[in-house]
Amino acid sequence: MQVSVETTSNIERRMTIGVPAQEIDQAVQKRLQETARTVRLNGFRPGKVPMSVVKRRFGASVRQEVVGEVMRDSYIKALQEQDINPAGWPKLEPTVMEEGKDLEFVATFEVLPEIELGDLSKISVEKLTSEIADKDIDNMIDNLRRQQATMKEVKRKSKNKDVVTIDFKGTIDGEEFDGGAAEGHRLTLGSGQMIPGFEKGIVGGKTGEELEIEVTFPDDYHNEDLAGKPAKFAITIHKVEEPQLPELDTEFFKKFGIDAEDEATFREEVKKNMERELKQAVSNKVKNDVVDGLLETTEVDIPAALVDQEIDRLRQDAVQRFGGQVDFQQLPKEIFQEQAERRVKTGLLFQEVVKKNDLKADPAKVDEKIQEIASTYEQPEEVVAHFNSNPEQKSQIESSVLEDQVVDYVLEQAKVKEKKVKYEEAVQAGQPQR
Repeated sequence: MQVSVETTSNIERRMTIGVPAQEIDQAVQKRLQETARTVRLNGFRPGKVPMSVVKRRFGASVRQEVVGEVMRDSYIKALQEQDINPAGWPKLEPTVMEEGKDLEFVATFEVLPEIELGDLSKISVEKLTSEIADKDIDNMIDNLRRQQATMKEVKRKSKNKDVVTIDFKGTIDGEEFDGGAAEGHRLTLGSGQMIPGFEKGIVGGKTGEELEIEVTFPDDYHNEDLAGKPAKFAITIHKVEEPQLPELDTEFFKKFGIDAEDEATFREEVKKNMERELKQAVSNKVKNDVVDGLLETTEVDIPAALVDQEIDRLRQDAVQRFGGQVDFQQLPKEIFQEQAERRVKTGLLFQEVVKKNDLKADPAKVDEKIQEIASTYEQPEEVVAHFNSNPEQKSQIESSVLEDQVVDYVLEQAKVKEKKVKYEEAVQAGQPQR
C-alpha cells in the first residue's frame, strides 16, 4: 500500500492511497467463490453454478462492494501508519479502479486543530455574590403557590397577577404585521411575557372593555423588522380571572416533595433548594465568562465534521423537547450553526487545557459531586451506590468535574472581580447558555 499526504489547509488533509491490483483481484475472486456456493439461479443446482456465469451476473457489483470495503480498511490502516487523528469520516473518491490496475483513491478529511492558547491573564471574569433574604423566600413560596392556584372569574378591574383572556391586533403605521394578532390569548399581567408597556396598558381594564394602547418594540427585539418601532394594539378583554392560592399546609408541601409539618420547616427546605440553585447559577456565570474569555483570546479552526455532528445532537435534543411532534429533518441546520460552533470550540479549548496541564478528574471532587446530587433525593445512599456501580454514569460526573477543574485553572490566571447582586439577578445571570 502506497500513501501520500497533502496539507490543503490548517485542518484539511488530502491523502492519496494506492492498493495493488492483486490484492483487489484476490478479494473479488474470494467473494465470487462464496457467492457461487450460495447463489440460486434457474437451471442450476445450488452450489453448481459455473464461475463464468457467476462472474458475468455478479462480477461488477461484487467488485464495487469489495473496492468500497478495501478503501475503508486501507484508509484506517493509513491513518495508523501516518499517526493522523481525523475529526470525522472522510470523503473517499476512487481515481483508478479498473480491473487489472492498481486501485488508487483519495481520502479528503479534517484533522483536529493544533491550538496555541492565548494569554489567559487577559480574560476578565465577573464572580457574583449574593445572599438569600426573607423576601426572596417569600417570593419563591408565592411562585410555588401560584403554580398550584385555581382560577376564579371576577368582574372588577384587572390588576397585576390576574389572568386575562384577550383578543389583540397590532398595527404599525396603520398596517398589520406578522405575529401581531391573536384571539383567546391568556396572559398573566405583570409576568413580562409581552413587550414593555403592553401588560401595563391592560391593568385596570374590565371584562368586555375594548382598549387601544401604544407601545414601542425594544431596540434589541428579536425581529429586526419590528425592533425600535412604535405600534398600536387594539385589545378586547373577554375575561378577568384571579388566582386562588392554596393554603400552606402538609398537603401543599408534599406536592413539592417536602415532608414538613409546618411552614417554618417548609421555608427551611425551600431556602436549601434556593441555596443550591444560587450556587449553580454563580458557577454557570463564571463558566460562561471563562468560555467567552477563551474564545476571545484564542483562535480555533473548527472542523466542519465536528460542527455537523453537534448540529445533529442539537436537532435531536430539540425533537425530544417538542415531545417527538416535529420531524428531525424539519429543523433547518442553520438555526443551530452558531450554537454548535460555540460548543465545538469550547470542547476543543477545554481539551487543550486538560492536555497542556495533564489534568485528571480529582476523585475527591467526584465523590463530592455525587454526594451533592444524592442530597436532593429521598434515599441519597441509594443514589451514591448507583453512581459508584455504574461506570458510564460515573464517567459523566468525572467529565463534569474535569470541566470544573479547567475553569478553576483559567480563573487562577484570569482577572476576577466580585460583584454583589440580588438573588434573582444572580439566578438570571447564571442561566446556562445553550
